[in-house]
Amino acid sequence: MRQRHSFHLDRGNHSVTVNVRSGWITETELLVDGKELAFHRIHGHGAYPLTLSAQLAGDPPVPLSVRLERTGAPEHPLVCVLDVDGAVQPMPEMTVR
Repeated sequence: MRQRHSFHLDRGNHSVTVNVRSGWITETELLVDGKELAFHRIHGHGAYPLTLSAQLAGDPPVPLSVRLERTGAPEHPLVCVLDVDGAVQPMPEMTVR
């Protein structure tokens, strides 16, 4: 059975979203301001911890990374954190329909 998880956080004027679709193949995408800037695909239920990197648009661009880890809890099996310039913030999980 395929599972979906979505994490989102607004940072200043920017929007950061991480979508995970897991099942036979697990796909993870990192969207910044609605544009896909990083993507990871693996056969199976995912390889964690997983870190994806991108940049916030600006002059100069600001690097960011998101890190996904397993929690071991059945109701929230993944946790996601955003790291921008050394400031680490948890990304809340959104309800996916």
